[in-house]
Amino acid sequence: MSDETQTEPGRVTHGEALEASGPLALMIAWSREAPARTGELCVVPRGSKGAIVGRGPARPDDPAPRLSFGPRRLGSPSAPLGNQSLSRVQFHVYATDEQLRVVRVGKAPLVVDGVETQEHVLSEGEVCLAGAEVAFACVRAVSPGGPTGFAANGPDEHGIVGESGLVWALRDELVFYAARDAHVLIQGPSGAGKELCARALHAMSARARGPFVARNAATLPAGIIDAELFGNAKNYPNAGMRERAGLVGEADGGTLFLDELGELPEAQQSHLLRVLDEGEYHRLGEDRPRKASVRLLAATNRATAALKHDLVARFKLRLSLPGLNERREDVPLLARHLLKSLAERDEGVRARFFEGGEPRVEPSLVAALVAHEYTTHVRELESLLLASMATSKGGWLGLTRAVSERLAPAHADTSDVGKEQIEAALKRTSGNVSLAWKLLGLSSRDALNRLIKKHGVVVRRS
Repeated sequence: MSDETQTEPGRVTHGEALEASGPLALMIAWSREAPARTGELCVVPRGSKGAIVGRGPARPDDPAPRLSFGPRRLGSPSAPLGNQSLSRVQFHVYATDEQLRVVRVGKAPLVVDGVETQEHVLSEGEVCLAGAEVAFACVRAVSPGGPTGFAANGPDEHGIVGESGLVWALRDELVFYAARDAHVLIQGPSGAGKELCARALHAMSARARGPFVARNAATLPAGIIDAELFGNAKNYPNAGMRERAGLVGEADGGTLFLDELGELPEAQQSHLLRVLDEGEYHRLGEDRPRKASVRLLAATNRATAALKHDLVARFKLRLSLPGLNERREDVPLLARHLLKSLAERDEGVRARFFEGGEPRVEPSLVAALVAHEYTTHVRELESLLLASMATSKGGWLGLTRAVSERLAPAHADTSDVGKEQIEAALKRTSGNVSLAWKLLGLSSRDALNRLIKKHGVVVRRS
């Protein structure tokens, strides 16, 4: 990995390449009976016999291999489903390179987008329901890299939640960047976790014992931005003003995190340049320069073109964070984590919606949350969960009318994307759907998979 990383639209990230490399698997997106198994998966074997999804362990008379689900970490144990409302043979599942075909056999209906069906072809990121019991998602099975010393499917030591290839690649990048002392520009959509990653970079760096100073640049008062950044001498600019170290001085020996960097006026962006180059700055009202050893981590959801080019040039390391629309398989894990965090702070939530330390959630709600097109990502997911809490009857979080009205299915505007464009993008990426969707300017892999179905495009990997 080089020290300079491009983050403009159209970039194919290391994480996308990693995520595309594994075989297709079926993941438990939520089990009404066993929510602790959220995120467990099993690779679906290729072959004409397919595989069986159902209750209980394998038997000699099974017509095909039976899927046993477990965490995707290497060496993790697997176990059969135990939901008593499922049939022993509930679904037959058949795998291709890009899709899983699910055929209902047992008593629980196969439900997709709220409609019962006998058979459905799942693309990556899509979810189907076994009645009201279990939500299953089609995902890529990727062996994790990076640090794994935390509970499978839970938050890592820095609070980052996710087991998708994109998140494991992000963890790898964080480890790499933390070991270098260069300034980092963190880009990604609102609510993707930019400050969480900044704190992780600081905690893993040689500056971890120094201060971590965080400020949203949009909140700096317009008339005194320089004073806020660099401090001021006593009685300057007005009599009675106290001496202030400023954000740069406060972060000396540690890390300064500036969120919403693009909200800084161009003049103040220019004033940061010497700090980034030499660690040198002036407090307002002082003649002599001061020195500070500061690593700047800056975040923005804007393109780099919106920043001064000479400021952008100072960020040799650039980190691009995926939003939830790019890692839908992590939505159930995040929902479970957010609910547990809420319950820790709110006894009423814990008493009403929890049992045995786990949240009581209808799988239909999770399926809808996975399919939703997010704009503010984790913040929006938490807001939707709170809306369900406020409007659900009884002790189960459900897909209430209030939640449904706020949900938007993940359908991009694809009216201008035709069959020839899709085939050209797939040819350019050697048949890799997980890379081709960005080249086409679509919102997600799901959008491309729907177009592939619509136009009858044959996907061939080379």
